Amino acid sequence: MSYAVRAWPAAALLITAFAQDPRADRIEWIARDYTYAKGPAWSKDGYLVFSDTPADRILRWQPGHPREVLREGAAGPAGNAFDAQGRLYTCETRARRVIRMERNGKIEALAESWEGKRLNAPNDLAVSRSGHVYFTDPAFGESSDRRELDFYGVYHIPPKGPMKLVAKPAGRPNGIALSPNGRVLYVGNADEHNIRAYDLDRDGDASNERVLVAGIADVPGGIAVDEKGNLYVAAGSILIYSPEGRPLGTIEMSRRASGCAFGDTDGKTLLVTAGGDLVRVLREAQGAN
Repeated sequence: MSYAVRAWPAAALLITAFAQDPRADRIEWIARDYTYAKGPAWSKDGYLVFSDTPADRILRWQPGHPREVLREGAAGPAGNAFDAQGRLYTCETRARRVIRMERNGKIEALAESWEGKRLNAPNDLAVSRSGHVYFTDPAFGESSDRRELDFYGVYHIPPKGPMKLVAKPAGRPNGIALSPNGRVLYVGNADEHNIRAYDLDRDGDASNERVLVAGIADVPGGIAVDEKGNLYVAAGSILIYSPEGRPLGTIEMSRRASGCAFGDTDGKTLLVTAGGDLVRVLREAQGAN
């Protein structure tokens, strides 16, 4: 298995510097041979969680320590995210809900239905520093056969008050992320092969929907954002775009990338789930906190 970096001639200095940096050869596997890994999320406590979706479990990896199972029986876990308090949020595709796990292990369901009907199968989520939760609700595979809602949704759970519907895209929304300042929401669409952006106001409400990136060849999955606002999109390989949607480069993957997150001890390592593997790619970019 091999990993390499390709940059367009007009790519930003960030990508050019990475391609010439001898540290670029230090790409390594952290975990291998899980059923299907996705949803990496870095905790400020110094560890990474990621889902092994078909196996119904969430794994934890801390640099210098053995990998361990954080949760068993996690009902088809997909996307994960941490809030500023260190609590873990997870999309459970089989239970068709979004849950939050407190630091003491207590689990609370935050979203299970919309207007009296069960959610399709929440897939990915992002949490702002102020506690606003955004998640996608597509329907992949067997989830399509048991839908109660006649649309795919993007939702917003504010810190106080009822859940809100952000968008009802024609295609299935997939990966989701926030800009470093929390004022822009990014949502990938698996069927339309694009990424949409939404402006967020002080209440976390979305407006000004627009297509930021169009014509993505593969299915856009998880999205990570660095401190400069550049987007790293898991779409087979890792595609890198500026905040304006301009292509900056590609990190080639020999197995299909499903998700990515910045983390590790320096905050500059891109942790990627690809097939049944978890790998880390050293970068010069700092992940957004």
